[in-house]
Amino acid sequence: MNTSPQMGQRPLGDDLDRIQNSKNYNEDVFVNQTETSPGNPWEAMQEMPDMLFDDTKNPHKPLPVAFLKESLQATDSLTHITWFGHSAFLLELQGKRILIDPMLGDIASPLPFGTKRFAYQKPIPLDQLKNIDVVIVSHDHYDHLDYPTIKKIKDDVKHFIVPLGVGSHLKSWDISAKKITELDWWQDTSLDGIQYTAAPSRHFSGRGLTDRNATQWASWIIKSNTDNIYFSGDGGYGPHFKEIGEKLGPFDFAMMECGQYNEAWSNIHMMPEETVQAGLDVNAKIAMPIHWGAFRLAPHGWTDPVVRFTKTANEKQLPFLLPEIGERFQLGEDYPKKEWWLEL
Repeated sequence: MNTSPQMGQRPLGDDLDRIQNSKNYNEDVFVNQTETSPGNPWEAMQEMPDMLFDDTKNPHKPLPVAFLKESLQATDSLTHITWFGHSAFLLELQGKRILIDPMLGDIASPLPFGTKRFAYQKPIPLDQLKNIDVVIVSHDHYDHLDYPTIKKIKDDVKHFIVPLGVGSHLKSWDISAKKITELDWWQDTSLDGIQYTAAPSRHFSGRGLTDRNATQWASWIIKSNTDNIYFSGDGGYGPHFKEIGEKLGPFDFAMMECGQYNEAWSNIHMMPEETVQAGLDVNAKIAMPIHWGAFRLAPHGWTDPVVRFTKTANEKQLPFLLPEIGERFQLGEDYPKKEWWLEL
C-alpha cells in the first residue's frame, strides 16, 4: 500500500523543513486550534458492517443529474456554480474556472470496495473540465483529493492552491512545484485578481498507515471583486467559524459540510444542526449543505443530512440553496431549492 501512487507522499526534506515553521505544527504533526479527538476506533469499527453492507440506507435508483451537454466558459460579470456531489464544485468566477475538492472518481478509497459513488443517471463530464485556472484542495483524504481525477485533469490545470504539505502529494504525481501554492491558516495569495485565503477547520489528515496529520487541512475563502465565497472543507463544529466570520465575512455564499457524521466521531464532522449554526457563525448570506449526495461514508441514511439541515435552517432562518447534482446556477440570481431526492 505504501508504494502505490495513490497513497501520495508525506512531506520530507525541504518540504518538511518548511512546514515545521508553522505555528500549527507541533511534535511532527499538524494540530487543531481546539482539542480534537478523531473518535473512538472501537465504536467506529462496530459501525463498519452497517456502513459497508446495509443497502437500505442507499438510493435505489440512479441519482438525477443536470450536467450541461456542452462546457460553458465563465464570464467576467457573472458567477456560476456547479455541484458534482459530495464536496466537489466548479466555480466560474470573474472569468476564471476554479475546481474545489475535485473528487470525481468512483471510489473514495485506495481499496476497490466499500466506498463506491452512488449511480448517477449520466456520468460526470470530465471531458468538459478543460482550461481550469485553479484547483483548491481542503485536505488529503481520499474523498477530497482523488488521485485518478488529478491525473486526468492535471495538464489542464494552471495552478493548485492547497494547505501546507499537500503539495508533496501533487509533486509525487508529476505536478510541477511551480504550479503549486501551499498556504497556512490565515495566509492568502492572489491570482488574476481573485484572493484565496486558507482558514482553520477542525479535522485531521492522512492517506496511509503512517502519515496521520502529516499534512494540513483547511477551509477556504475565495474573494473576487463581486463575491465573497466560503468553503468549509471537512470538520467538526468549533469557535473557528465565528472567528472566520468576524475576520473575513460576511459571505455571499457558503458551502458547509453536512454529512458522514456520527456520535463516535463528532469532533471531526458536524451534525446537520451544527452545520446550520456554523453557517450563521460565518455570517453566510446564503448557505448550501455539502459532503452528501454522492457517497455514504457513515451509518446514517443518505438523505438524513439534507432533511435535518433543511428543518433546522428553516427554524433558525438561515437562507439556503439545494441545487441538483450538475445544475449550473448563477449566484445571486438563481435560488434552486428542489427536493429532488424525494423522487428516489
